Amino acid sequence: MSSASTDHDARFMRRCVELARGAAGRTAPNPMVGAVITLDGKVIAEGVTQPLGQDHAEPNALGKLGGRAPGATLYVSLEPCCHHGLTPPCTEAILKSGIVRVVIGMVDPDPRVQGQGIEILRAAGIQVELGLCEDSCRDLNAGFIKAQEQGLPRVWLKTAVTLDGHIADAYGTSQWITSPEARREGHRMRDRSDGILVGAGTLISDDPQLTTRLPEGGRDPLRVVIDTHLRIPEGARLFQAGDRPPVVFCGMDAPERKLPARIIRVGAGPGGLDLHEIMRELVTLGVHNLLVEGGGVLSRSLLNQGLVDRLLVFLAPKILAGGVNFVGGAPFALPNAPRFRFRSTRRVGPDLLLDLELV
Repeated sequence: MSSASTDHDARFMRRCVELARGAAGRTAPNPMVGAVITLDGKVIAEGVTQPLGQDHAEPNALGKLGGRAPGATLYVSLEPCCHHGLTPPCTEAILKSGIVRVVIGMVDPDPRVQGQGIEILRAAGIQVELGLCEDSCRDLNAGFIKAQEQGLPRVWLKTAVTLDGHIADAYGTSQWITSPEARREGHRMRDRSDGILVGAGTLISDDPQLTTRLPEGGRDPLRVVIDTHLRIPEGARLFQAGDRPPVVFCGMDAPERKLPARIIRVGAGPGGLDLHEIMRELVTLGVHNLLVEGGGVLSRSLLNQGLVDRLLVFLAPKILAGGVNFVGGAPFALPNAPRFRFRSTRRVGPDLLLDLELV
């Protein structure tokens, strides 16, 4: 493949990734996938994975061409599926379309696929090329990959802190640490997440709705609460908002209560409930990317159990010189402190958004 054609192909694959990112929070338990179909170097159709039960990216793109694209090239960020689920196999649609070349970003880690889709296409005489922009494709679906390989969601720990690391002042006031612009960005994060999690302490003290509220609209993630002793008030705003009931995890010995929520009892773990069991349960509920907006206790528990993948910190240019810390519990010794690396830093209104990844 010449450098010119490689650059040409990379441009179309980057477009696949861009299309897929636009579907964040709307495809799980399916991955986010983008597809571009070209003929003679020109785009003739694009597609993206639709919500569960609807078309995957490849049939979505082919549908705009009446299912036929003879002589065309298909670019797709993830290996086409080859199994029957709620929709037919994507490989079947490709074979019927007349496409002669398929460029794939990465192998699908789903055991039902894992290279079998590629083998089917090659056996039919279609030219298949693999691994273009693979790092970008893997980053795009890091939550899906973790769910497939470990049975756990990717956890995004979000917080808003002052320059001296506090999420509330010494009197317990936390509204508002950051600016309206930062809060809107926080709602965009909810819109792109499969689930949002808080602990009982945050729920009782702040009484959040955990919904997505944006001028341009948006969707609500699955709203999740960890409440060991099932103390959640019946009048919590959580129960009065949202388009589906929240999920509440509690202990095996929590009192029996009738609440407008799905209550799931789990076993005990270090310092409270078994967080790994909770995370595995969330994957079965279609949560691959979990946004955590809890307080210091929940943040520390997740860090202690190695469940945090990304850290999203809204940093406000304020100093409180006391108050509630972002992470609770006993101090870490410096050699044992969790370490992160910066992925990006950007301004959001007067605040900074720090995006970090666990090292």
